[in-house]
Amino acid sequence: MTPFLLYIGRSSLYLALFYAFFLLVMRRTTFFRLNRILLLAGTVACFLLPLLRLRSVEVPLLMVGPLTEVGADSALTAGPSAASPFPYLELLYILGFLTVLGWTAVAMVRMYRTIRKGAATRLDSGIWLILTEADIPSFSWGRTIVMSRKDSEQNPVIRLHEEAHIRKAHTLDILLFTAVTLVHWFNPLVWITLSELKLLHEYEADDAVLNHGIDATQYQLLLVRKAVGDKRFTLANGFQHAKLKNRIDMMLQAPSSGWKRLSWLAILPFLAGTMFLCNPVRAKVVSADLPETVLSETAPAALPDTTKGLPYSQVEVKPTFQGGNAGEFAKWVNENLKYPQTAKDAEVQGRVVAQFVVGSDGKVGDVKILRGVHPDLDAEVVRVISSSPDWTPGYVKGEPVKVTYTFPVVFKTRGDAAPETNIIQVRGEKADSVLVILDGKEGPKLKDINPETIESMNVLKGETAIEKYGQKGRHGVIEITSKKQ
Repeated sequence: MTPFLLYIGRSSLYLALFYAFFLLVMRRTTFFRLNRILLLAGTVACFLLPLLRLRSVEVPLLMVGPLTEVGADSALTAGPSAASPFPYLELLYILGFLTVLGWTAVAMVRMYRTIRKGAATRLDSGIWLILTEADIPSFSWGRTIVMSRKDSEQNPVIRLHEEAHIRKAHTLDILLFTAVTLVHWFNPLVWITLSELKLLHEYEADDAVLNHGIDATQYQLLLVRKAVGDKRFTLANGFQHAKLKNRIDMMLQAPSSGWKRLSWLAILPFLAGTMFLCNPVRAKVVSADLPETVLSETAPAALPDTTKGLPYSQVEVKPTFQGGNAGEFAKWVNENLKYPQTAKDAEVQGRVVAQFVVGSDGKVGDVKILRGVHPDLDAEVVRVISSSPDWTPGYVKGEPVKVTYTFPVVFKTRGDAAPETNIIQVRGEKADSVLVILDGKEGPKLKDINPETIESMNVLKGETAIEKYGQKGRHGVIEITSKKQ
């Protein structure tokens, strides 16, 4: 899943929690202005909260991975990983987004066509009054009021209601929530809350009308008479937009106790708890150096004394760890390695390069540090590697042999962590000239290939490479076979 969809999922969780609280606790209170402000502010906050990372600074990130030499005509098998799946979720999300966007565009076009058909008059307050001959429900949008000429003449209180919508800038709320529904079209609580927000607008406008001295009973009778309309402009603030019974009930309801405003504070611990759930204490371990391949420019040397351990590249049957390759060992180290507290306190970080031998009996031994960073970090690497479970040994000509591994461990704080991607690197003076053959075809640069998609890899050098690929292969050839989907 892409980082964007993960962000959408987290923000949708925050929105669902926040809106559920509003719908269950605050929707029936008479704090119209406060509810509206906090509802909008909370929506914006729910978009920002997933960007925060609590406690991550306190947890170090350990990145480890095998460093292996690949000689001529040898093969490297990538670690087990499924090929990238078809992006069904991404396509479904885009389809839903485009559907809601199309529906919104149609509603906007219908509304503006109605506005253009009417006769426009600019009022002293700067508001545009659009009068139509058709008997349509009145509504307001921006600084424009649209109503039938009949309603303008017979029911001037309707214009007073729509002017209240404009003075309180309800259109801005609708625009914000329209954007929210576009992004979170799949969340039903978003749509329910949009409907409640429009109802909240009506409560505010009704309250403003009654505060002008309009008789409440006559106003409620007008609402009943105008309850049925032929057309509705779902983006606009309309006189008949909201549920009639709820509006009348709210007019008759006694003002809520001022102490109930403090109920909004109850949502804070729930949001804080959700933030901690989305930011666990344990940091995710990233094998950012897995695998890192070194391509030698010279012909392989004669086999060394097998009693001291053969280099990985010169072993016919590679050792395996718990049924997998060296990548499985890297994962095991990730799970058991700890960042020494003394090194954390001193803010020490860096790359420790260790060497160890997998014996002919599969036991790990002769662990030593080739390049250290800090005594405590070096000691931790030696401790973990020395405690490794037994391997399945490597074989040469049917006989088990000792195999030498060079293994880097990178200690970094989470703030400086590398992206969660695996890369393959080729080192050497002419590294950029190495020819890459991917699935039988000349492929991209090696750095652009994800190792997790590789089934096997073969390296050709010297005359062998030139004989097979001509002068293109004079600097070396890497043949890669991808995993089958």
